[in-house]
Amino acid sequence: MDSLKYTHHRILLKGTTKLTASIAVCLLRAKQQVTVFDDSPSPVMERIGQHVRDVAERLGEQIDTQNLSYIKSFDDAKIYTIAIVITNENADEKLAAIKELEEHLPPDALIAITSESIALSCLQKFAKCPARIIGVNWAEPAHTTYFMEIITNQNTDPQLAEDFCYLAKHQWQKDPYVLKSDFGIRSKMMSALVREASYLVENNYVTVEDIDRACRNDAGYYLPFAGNLRYMDLMGTYMYGIVMQDLNPELSKNTQIPLFCQQLIDGGGKGMSNRKGFYDYEEGEVEQWEQTFRTFSYQIQQIIYKYPFKYMEQESAVAVNATI
Repeated sequence: MDSLKYTHHRILLKGTTKLTASIAVCLLRAKQQVTVFDDSPSPVMERIGQHVRDVAERLGEQIDTQNLSYIKSFDDAKIYTIAIVITNENADEKLAAIKELEEHLPPDALIAITSESIALSCLQKFAKCPARIIGVNWAEPAHTTYFMEIITNQNTDPQLAEDFCYLAKHQWQKDPYVLKSDFGIRSKMMSALVREASYLVENNYVTVEDIDRACRNDAGYYLPFAGNLRYMDLMGTYMYGIVMQDLNPELSKNTQIPLFCQQLIDGGGKGMSNRKGFYDYEEGEVEQWEQTFRTFSYQIQQIIYKYPFKYMEQESAVAVNATI
């Protein structure tokens, strides 16, 4: 395969979620040729259109939608050299998607599939060419966030992973990291936080609202700037070591879904998608939250872009000019 570092490759995007639409816009902003595959009508194309209008309105950037196409079958799949797949977190569904792609794509086409909790080796197990399958996790909305997690292992073709990372960093405006340990870390860290939060709620130490306030007004304040470990350095690493020594034995070690959360799931709660989650939502409130979140995502992207690295570069330039 030609190097993925070049932008002339056509990308096949398979999935029917919100994330699918924002990934498409992320790629289109980089002038990639993108084809969305969906064998049944879905709101993906409508969401892409909304994102395109948002980018034009908020950034003054016109996206060429002529680079976007839509197919319902794999008749012309031979032309694709990268396939990006977004599925539910279900091993059978992921394996079926990989099998379908391998039947229609050329053997050297890269398959990048989301996988939060399933080891990459499990997804490669029955593949014809496991070396070209990698795990890639995104953040929603993909066109305004820098997150990308690339999962590889000893079976992965290192050149394919390197080229994909290059493409993400230099064309898609991502700040990717590559893992060689067969699984991702984003979900593990989030699950640890959620487990402790659920324990505190379930045992009546706090309310759901209290948890959100604590996360938003403390960690939410500094994480875009520094991340956990650099923030510990800023505040004094030794202090956190002392706190962890005392607190770690007290943290939740539950291995089951908390009862209140399981009851919510069993009752059909899907969050904002059906207005039934940890919070209740009135008619029209979900649309307001989604609109606000879109606005926030553009604003926070600009802040993260500036701090700390671009700010440091600007400060250095000012200092140099001041000495001239």
